[in-house]
Formats: sequence, C-alpha cells, structure tokens
Amino acid sequence: MPSRNLCLALVAGGLLLAGSGCGKFGRVSQGRVIEFDRSKGLITVIQDSNSSGSGRPRFDILPPLTVRLPRDPAEMGPAPEAGKLIEVDAAGRRAVVFDAQAGGLRHVAVTLLERQDNVAPDDRRVAGLKFPVIDRAERTVTVYSAARRQFLRLSVPEEHLLLPPESWKMGDDVRYYYKDSGQALRLMNLTRTDLAKAGR
Repeated sequence: MPSRNLCLALVAGGLLLAGSGCGKFGRVSQGRVIEFDRSKGLITVIQDSNSSGSGRPRFDILPPLTVRLPRDPAEMGPAPEAGKLIEVDAAGRRAVVFDAQAGGLRHVAVTLLERQDNVAPDDRRVAGLKFPVIDRAERTVTVYSAARRQFLRLSVPEEHLLLPPESWKMGDDVRYYYKDSGQALRLMNLTRTDLAKAGR
C-alpha cells in the first residue's frame, strides 16, 4: 500500500501515528466543525473528548480550537461544512448548540416530533433541500445530520427560534493528523467520506 494511503487508513482508524512513513510522534484528533474560513484555510472545531474510546463521540471540549488546513490540498478530503448544532439528544429532550457570543454550549429543551433514520444525503427526502428548516409559525426546526444519516423535526421554545440559523445546522465531523495542534498535516472529512473505502 502506498505511504499516503497507509497514512489515510491510519487517520481513518483514529490511531496514534508513529513511523509508518507519516513521521514520528504524530497524533490524531477529531472534532465537529463550527466555523470554516475558506479564504484563510482555517477551521474551528469543538473537539471530541471521547475520540480515544470506542463509543459515541462527545463534542464538548472548550474552548473551541482553530486549526489550519493541510498546506498540501492533496492531504485532505472534501472541504467541511460548518454549523453550530453540536448534538440532538431526543431521549433527553434537549439540543446542544454552540453559542458563539457566550463562547460556550447552550442546552435547549426540545420535543421530538419526527425522526427518520438511514436517510442518505442523496435520498429524495433531503436531496436539494437546505437545512435547517425553521418554521417560526409552527415553532419547529427540521435538521439533517449527514454523519448519522438522520432526519429530525423538533419542537423548539419560541425564544430559541431567534438564534442565528447556523445554530441549528450540524457541522461536519473531521479527523486530522498533526504534530503542532494548530496545523493539520492530513485531514479527513468523516461526514463525507466512506470509511469502508479509506486507504484503498
């Protein structure tokens, strides 16, 4: 397997990178993108505190971290999309939103009205639509997570409908390899990458 493909496979697997042609003592981290400055080549992420575990990600490390994209465009996958919706916990009847003004996470009480799972990005139910869909008259927000392939319609308290629309958009999940925490050497967009094919 070529060196670059091996590195890509290791990043996909979330392993500590040492040697293997990727450079010694490199590390891997992942996070959810809340800002993307394309002109400056910068992303800002809420890092995953559970990235070393086998369970579900927990995007909760504050303050957010700004990371420079790889200098070589060939070392990254699709450009990420940003959004400030961090989590929807339907069972716990809450959503977690990054509040840029306060610099912290805001917990919003919600009621799940509709949920559809296994909805691919090209599914007719979501293809061509721009999310979130905010209906202030009905006091609902409809969101779509490409990472989880999940479509949700939520009832939201009226005061939270006044949040900026990006508050209800779920950003892409990325995993990146680095030596300096502010500079990604390789970056994978987990939301838009078929991990089954990574490293082929």
